[in-house]
Amino acid sequence: MADTFDPTKPPRQEQIQQNGEIGVPLSLSLSDHSDPPKTSWSAFINSRLNATPPRSRQASPAHSPRLGPSRFSIADRSSDSHHESFRDRKMQKRAKRKKLGKMSHGKRRIKGFLTLICLLALFLFVNWIMLLRLQEHGIVHHKSRSSINNSPVSARKGLRKIGKGKATQKGNYGRMLALAAHALAEGQNKAEPKDLWKEPFILASSWKPCADQRNWEPNEGKNGYILVTANGGMNQQRVAVCNAVVLARLLNSTLVVPKFLYSSVWKDVSQFSDIYEEEHFINYLSPDIRIVKELPKELRSLNLEAIGSVVTDEDIRKEAKPSFYLKNILPIILKNGVVHLLGFGNRLAFDPIPFQLQRLRCRCNFHALQFVPKIQQIGALLLQRLRQHEGHPGGPLDQYLVGSYAQEFRKQNQTRPKKASRYLALHLRFEIDMVAHSLCEFGGGDEERRELEAYREIHFPALTLLKKTTKLPSPQELRSEGLCPLTPEEAVLMLAALGFNRKTHIFVAGSQIYGGRSRLVALTSLYPKLVTKENLLSSSELEPFMNFSSQLAALDFIGCTAADAFAMTDSGSQLSSLVSGFRVYYGGGNMPTIRPNKRRLASIFMKNSTIEWRVFEQRVRKAIRQTKHVRTRPKARSVYRYPRCKECMCRTE
Repeated sequence: MADTFDPTKPPRQEQIQQNGEIGVPLSLSLSDHSDPPKTSWSAFINSRLNATPPRSRQASPAHSPRLGPSRFSIADRSSDSHHESFRDRKMQKRAKRKKLGKMSHGKRRIKGFLTLICLLALFLFVNWIMLLRLQEHGIVHHKSRSSINNSPVSARKGLRKIGKGKATQKGNYGRMLALAAHALAEGQNKAEPKDLWKEPFILASSWKPCADQRNWEPNEGKNGYILVTANGGMNQQRVAVCNAVVLARLLNSTLVVPKFLYSSVWKDVSQFSDIYEEEHFINYLSPDIRIVKELPKELRSLNLEAIGSVVTDEDIRKEAKPSFYLKNILPIILKNGVVHLLGFGNRLAFDPIPFQLQRLRCRCNFHALQFVPKIQQIGALLLQRLRQHEGHPGGPLDQYLVGSYAQEFRKQNQTRPKKASRYLALHLRFEIDMVAHSLCEFGGGDEERRELEAYREIHFPALTLLKKTTKLPSPQELRSEGLCPLTPEEAVLMLAALGFNRKTHIFVAGSQIYGGRSRLVALTSLYPKLVTKENLLSSSELEPFMNFSSQLAALDFIGCTAADAFAMTDSGSQLSSLVSGFRVYYGGGNMPTIRPNKRRLASIFMKNSTIEWRVFEQRVRKAIRQTKHVRTRPKARSVYRYPRCKECMCRTE
């Protein structure tokens, strides 16, 4: 039965809905503003901006609860029409003002939310800019080792903004150094990659030294005398001596103990007997060639230049073949009884060379040239301190490098506490002569260019002339081709990417760095346990070697050769080549060498402003891993650097 209208009863909820009211209880006033549902900032703002304000129940008198049907409405409708009209207008104005007030209030809330969001966005943007600038311009702050804390907090505090003046960080690696510092701080307690301190043992250990084996009769040296004056530093001179020994056997001549040419670069007056044991050299090679300390009296008075017996390095092409000497040098010796090879360096080819002559070359380098006792003694002391007083087992390599002093210090150390002895040796070939000769640029701007050009004019005049007469590759082209030595900043980034942690003990050879101590800031800050021979040896212990760069280089040679791992920054360096060769020859497959592919690294470093640290790590490790393969000597390459060949070493399998 249909419901009938009863004016004496209040309207039911369903009737209110049919008359246009929203379906909510009357007890809930539309003026109540409950909190918006929890949602995202953007969704909430959009809903506030797009939503239509709710229609007020008082906006229309016909739908007002006060003016709805009641028991008085029908009887009084005609008589009260005038008052109802007045009341309606008054209620409409009041509703309009309330509606406008609500809209204004809603707009103010929306405006407040937008302002808050804008301020928050601005704050985040400013913080991002500041962090970006810090990463781009921050460098690792230099502190003394005594004040360095190895904690991650200490590493983070090591970042500082580049200063001005001489202390300015050269190069463009501020961002990468900051990333490296962070990575080292975060991972200092992590295990290092397993291959950092190892070689591919099975392959590497299958090669054994055998250059000491002989299979010929002694050479009597009947065809006159060979004088050799070798140029360069200690390592270039060493190569020249070995080549001279081979030449004496080739020409059946007597070798006079070689002399060393004074260099305006090295400024060292040291001669053969100041560095190497002369008697051991003569006696060890006596089954191979005849060696004397000086010319016979009748030949000393000759004017060798006047009789045409002086041959300079300009007269002999680089890596000349044996046939050249048989054709051009032997006739001079037979005619005058003597020849003087002045500036003799890498003037003998590595191939083709007869088997026994090549073996003699190895025998001279790896066996005949031993350091004098004063170098051996301080060298043994250097190793003792590098190894933290541990009774190191030593072996053939220690015996070769420091002789009987290895046994002496081992006995002294037996009563001392054992400590970790593992250390990495790093040869920074970044002296001014190398930097100037490379024709590269290293971030020092116009001041650096003027300084290096002035140095070249004095020490490398031929190179200066070549620059003026020939179009040479630009510094950028040289770097992209891997022809520039690694800077200290690039070296430390390489070590960090490989996984060496902050606790690594590092011995740095070649500490006369171009740019001075400030150029070592990155190294000493990221690796606080970094030392040089100047740190480990007292002034009184170093005093006998001061002003003798070749003798100091011999100490660096010992420290690098005996290291648990060795890293070079320039594979073309003679010291790095000789050291890596000795580590192969005597290492027994336990002495890894890190030899960077500078061309590959250059392409990685060129992306230093954008590359992420994890990607940088992966690419550097891949580039270095590819250089650690165990391989035999490539054709025409140095036997001093690659002794894995049948002339120098023998395979056991």
